[in-house]
Amino acid sequence: MAESERQSESPKEALPPLHQNFMIPQKEINMVPDMAKWKRSQAYADYIGFILTLNEGVKGKKLTCEYKVSEPIEKLVALLNTLDRWIDETPPVDQPSRFGNKAFRTWYARLDQGAENLVATVIPKQLAEAVPEVAVYLKEAVGNSTRIDYGTGHEAAFAAFLCCLCKIGVLRVDDQLAIVFNVFNRYLEVMRKLQKTYRMEPAGSQGVWGLDDFQFLPFIWGSSQLIDHPNLEPRHFVDEKVVNENHKDYMFLECILFITEMKTGPFAEHSNQLWNISAVPSWSKVNQGLIRMYKAECLEKFPVIQHFKFGSLLPIQPVTS
Repeated sequence: MAESERQSESPKEALPPLHQNFMIPQKEINMVPDMAKWKRSQAYADYIGFILTLNEGVKGKKLTCEYKVSEPIEKLVALLNTLDRWIDETPPVDQPSRFGNKAFRTWYARLDQGAENLVATVIPKQLAEAVPEVAVYLKEAVGNSTRIDYGTGHEAAFAAFLCCLCKIGVLRVDDQLAIVFNVFNRYLEVMRKLQKTYRMEPAGSQGVWGLDDFQFLPFIWGSSQLIDHPNLEPRHFVDEKVVNENHKDYMFLECILFITEMKTGPFAEHSNQLWNISAVPSWSKVNQGLIRMYKAECLEKFPVIQHFKFGSLLPIQPVTS
């Protein structure tokens, strides 16, 4: 996002020069030693920079606050609404196994075929060449159709999709709040519906030692929203009443609500890691700790990053500066 900040605000100049050679993103991390390439890459620097810029942008703000909603944001929400509608049109099938309903593959095939058309509704015509590259990240963002699972690597692909839209100038600096509160929040709703409808398996879940079976970013941004809150402290998020009264304002509490809907038994047992976090004294400490944990548990883990794809917008080449 920093790049677009340096550019002048007139729309023509915010679009990149047309000599950009777009490409279909590829896997580059094939063995554990390749992880060093990832950590040095321009893609890693841009990705983490994007996450942290948004983290700063949503600090202390409610989901329900006033913010600008641009046309590209509206188009992204419409795209997600289409994916949601396709779930309704693809009911789960009767099958012997409880998990991983095969109807997900039918739903996914529709996205696989339609992704470029969907992305073309968001990207202006003069940037049409970027569509095939950006669309790959959308296809990677909804789970794996073979294993019928979903995890933080898929979530990262959606963040990468949004990051690419920033890099080509479709999303702008003043879209920050809408990116998280409007687009990412809608994405979460659709992913939760997918997870419930097709009973998707958590990808590479660490069971009770992970933060959550499926997501990570809404905990980071959601804890930032709560920084300096006058009366909600981390110890309050395990209180059902607090969650019920405040979840519409705070992404973090929305996540807690979803976990308690999906899981039974004492919170400390099914979500041990979150239970431990509720003992941290301040939201800023929670936020810093979650960023460290995200780097260590997601971005530096080979099973997650081996699936990440690199193109012209998120290149595997080392950072140039």
